[in-house]
Amino acid sequence: MPAAMFSLPSLSSWLPGLPSLEWGSSLLDSLLQGLIGACGVSVLNSLLKVYFFVGCANNPERQPEKERLRAQWASLETLHLAGLALVLTIVGTRVAALVVLEFSLRAVSTLLSLDKGSQVPERLQLYLLCQYSLGCGLTCGLSFLQEGAPHRTLNLLLGLGLAALLCTGARRLHSHTCRLYELHSSQHYCGVCLGLLAGAHGLPRLLGRALAVAFVVGNLAAVALINRDFLTTSEAVRFWTPLTICYTLLVIYMQEEQRQRPGLQGQVQTVLVRMGGLFVLLLTVGRWLDLLGILVSLLGELWCLVAVRNLLDICQIQDFPSQRPSGSAPSQPQLSAPAQPPGTAPS
Repeated sequence: MPAAMFSLPSLSSWLPGLPSLEWGSSLLDSLLQGLIGACGVSVLNSLLKVYFFVGCANNPERQPEKERLRAQWASLETLHLAGLALVLTIVGTRVAALVVLEFSLRAVSTLLSLDKGSQVPERLQLYLLCQYSLGCGLTCGLSFLQEGAPHRTLNLLLGLGLAALLCTGARRLHSHTCRLYELHSSQHYCGVCLGLLAGAHGLPRLLGRALAVAFVVGNLAAVALINRDFLTTSEAVRFWTPLTICYTLLVIYMQEEQRQRPGLQGQVQTVLVRMGGLFVLLLTVGRWLDLLGILVSLLGELWCLVAVRNLLDICQIQDFPSQRPSGSAPSQPQLSAPAQPPGTAPS
């Protein structure tokens, strides 16, 4: 079959007068990138819900939190996926790149400020707050890697198929865990549930490594996408110097605010301050389309915060991350007893 049959027409040429969405010559490509980014965020969200649910199910004192996680509707998750895909499609690559760089700097500063040892709640909170930035990082990486590719649309379609497969698998794992984990793990019936009983405590470490790779690629792509708009080194310096100063001040302010207001209200105020700072910065060194992208990013950040508000509340519980392999059934209160080997039957 000739390669020309795989080429799709540029939909942006049908819309005269509208600016390019900066992710390529096709609106379809931008939509595919937005869908892939939203699927990546959905995978992270589903795995985090699995981790939190297992932790609550293994702790008899966390039954109310467990019921809150179980009561979430699948239709709302689908709506969240569609809304996030729309936001990632509309926002421009320059703004997405700025969001990725700002969060990466904030994440590195937060990780360096943590004490030595297992600071699981702080890391989990960081994973919850990175979701919109992760979507921007995935779209930036796809835009950079697929730029100039001869079969860009076909490659993105294949990428979307893989992303949708991972997203569906993660959502099925979450649904299976919420419905059957307690029964299967107590009766040693299901391999998936027994695997979660024995190894769910290692899920944050796995997610951390995957996020580190995704953000490294996203940051490299973000720097390359921003620098391609500068013709000379002096233009780049005039852009990066105020941006670096603005990001440094934002990081210092955000750390202090998060210590004083760790709840959802503090996170919303943090988002407003961050986006307000970027908006003021781009008034001087950006373009009018970037200002529109900042407003869209504000909606995207708030949209992701609303989706994880229950997880943020659970993450504030100081003694929550107590997941270790144990032979006890999740519904039994003998969790404080010495841990048995994973293969030992419950007494």
